[in-house]
Amino acid sequence: QVQLVESGGGLVQPGGSVRLSCAASGSIFSIYNMGWYRQAPGKQRELVSTITRSGLTNYADSVKGRFTISRDNTNNTIYLQMNSLNAEDTAVYYCNADIKIHVSVRNYWGQGTQVTVSS
Repeated sequence: QVQLVESGGGLVQPGGSVRLSCAASGSIFSIYNMGWYRQAPGKQRELVSTITRSGLTNYADSVKGRFTISRDNTNNTIYLQMNSLNAEDTAVYYCNADIKIHVSVRNYWGQGTQVTVSS
């Protein structure tokens, strides 16, 4: 069984910062791409950022220059440093990963962590 567990969300003031973490656990052989997605109320889930095993990153235009994704392969963990937050960043943030278990690769989602940007 594989789990992705996010942490670090909460209430933050406009212009503030927050750091999200996502740790993968279970019978993991290898983890390939990992990333963060978000879903705001009444909107579809959207890509925020992804990172490959070798560290290549990709960002949505709306977060470029404000968010930074990083990865710790030893601990099967990714992070999302979120700076200069605004109300439009309010959403549930989900961790996503392509994980190899034995011979098959499957896509997994975390349960999500709420980030609310408000004064």
